[in-house]
Amino acid sequence: MLDRIKLGLNYLLPKKWLTELAGWGASKRAGWLTKAVIDVFVWFYKVDMSEAQKPDTATYRTFNDFFVRPLRDDARPIETDPNLLVLPADGAISQLGHIEGDSIFQAKGHTYSLEALLAGNYQMAGQFRNGEFVTTYLAPRDYHRVHMPCNGILREMIYVPGDLYSVNPLTAQNVPNLFARNERVICYFETEFGPMAQILVGATIVGSIETVWSGTVTPPRDGVIKRWTWPGADDEGAVALLKGQEMGRFKLGSTVINLFAPGKVKLAESLEAESKTRLGQPLAIAQAPVVEAATPVSLQPE
Repeated sequence: MLDRIKLGLNYLLPKKWLTELAGWGASKRAGWLTKAVIDVFVWFYKVDMSEAQKPDTATYRTFNDFFVRPLRDDARPIETDPNLLVLPADGAISQLGHIEGDSIFQAKGHTYSLEALLAGNYQMAGQFRNGEFVTTYLAPRDYHRVHMPCNGILREMIYVPGDLYSVNPLTAQNVPNLFARNERVICYFETEFGPMAQILVGATIVGSIETVWSGTVTPPRDGVIKRWTWPGADDEGAVALLKGQEMGRFKLGSTVINLFAPGKVKLAESLEAESKTRLGQPLAIAQAPVVEAATPVSLQPE
């Protein structure tokens, strides 16, 4: 009964209005009230503040500052083997596996299409047909910065407006085409392992999605698909990121979807649905060894 009520609220509540209100409140400096809200959040969700660079909640001026808190430099060591790709975020695996043609598994009884996820971009979708995918859910207690699984050169970013359904396991099991209907930011990279898409999916109360190269992507939410492109590695203005480096962040939690081309990587056997994830641990291994890994120039986020 409780699950049915939660699902009903997902359909009935004014999600965009609630999200904008939460984003407004999370950005305000309210002194002792901000600290009180953070302390309650830490207590309720059992957030491990010992991993944060600033474990004292009084040091955060806004709730957003706390929510995107950086971790200690030694908190998430990154696997250095050039043939290994690493997990991009803390959280839990929602689903992962083989893309069956154009079809991605969402949950029992639910699939969605690559082309729908990629906002009708059939050329991009064609590169990932019969490839591999990983969907990682970030719960409220998790670290909410998203990092690179491998070295990559950004070539395209697409903002796709959409719904703001919650993306927790309950809604994934019950809302058809959840990830292809929610707001999202699609980031397309050239890598040593072929093309890779890293998609940041919005949700209810996610006040903002940001990337290190463009800052805030959403809001505003004006209902228009937006597309940006960048030059290749040898051209002026290229955006190159290193394995393990931050590429984006959520101001309140959501989901990351990674897409890989067929025959390029093998997902780590240790991973399965509901597996806990930690940034920097193995995600996949190259199908063919990387002979000479390129070292792009690092773009340092603030």
